[in-house]
Amino acid sequence: MDTTALYAKANDMRIDIVKMIGRAGSGHPGGSLSCIDILTALYFGGVLDHDPRDPEKQDRDRFIMAKGHAAPALYAALAHAGYFPVEELQTLRQFGGRLQGHPDCRLLPGVEASTGSLGQGLSIAAGMACGLRLQDSPARVFALLGDGECEEGQVWEAAMFSAHEQLGNLVAIVDANGLQIDGDVSDVVQVGTLAEKFAAFGWEVSEVDGHDIEALVELLGRLKAPGAAHPRAVIAHTVKGKGVSFMENQVGWHGKAPDDEQLARALSELEA
Repeated sequence: MDTTALYAKANDMRIDIVKMIGRAGSGHPGGSLSCIDILTALYFGGVLDHDPRDPEKQDRDRFIMAKGHAAPALYAALAHAGYFPVEELQTLRQFGGRLQGHPDCRLLPGVEASTGSLGQGLSIAAGMACGLRLQDSPARVFALLGDGECEEGQVWEAAMFSAHEQLGNLVAIVDANGLQIDGDVSDVVQVGTLAEKFAAFGWEVSEVDGHDIEALVELLGRLKAPGAAHPRAVIAHTVKGKGVSFMENQVGWHGKAPDDEQLARALSELEA
């Protein structure tokens, strides 16, 4: 896709995110909207080697949604990529449905790991990267974390392990929107400068505007190059609730569904 088409795709998926959360009456719009441009770059910008016709392809790249509460963003990306019908997005959080509140790899093709317990995703990704290297696989592993999630100690255990094992086939992307369920990340637990912290743990670090899809495609594509001696971290600076004016930078939209009036207002902005 060209750049214009990528931004249009991201906007279409934002529409689906607010629609499915509004219909479900629960969900996490803020962090789903903040990371959707990152997923657009991965799934539609030619970064991930994946095939919806063969979800278990041996040498596919793996994507781990460590911040599992942003499942609506992952579901939107997978549906638009062809893993399941787009119409199924409207079954989010329905009893017996495949689109649970957090991703379940037993139910849905394209979901590499069941996530939602914050802090565990990077460990899963590191284990996958280590296993793929043992198999001499060219596949890469990408994990998307939240900056609030980086308050979890297990994240740094995984970071230490990944650097020690020199997992050059692993890329961690931090959706750094500055907010979490209880308020500003810096007020809940100060994580410091994440770029410096990952670098201190032995990672190669880049920073990027997490809503600049062209820059994301270029950077993430470059980080896929073989031969890296260290795991790579990308600090993607984003806006919580991006694309819906009354949700942007508002902590209250971390885990709240829009009512009918708010949904109509959000859709009028996105569809414009």
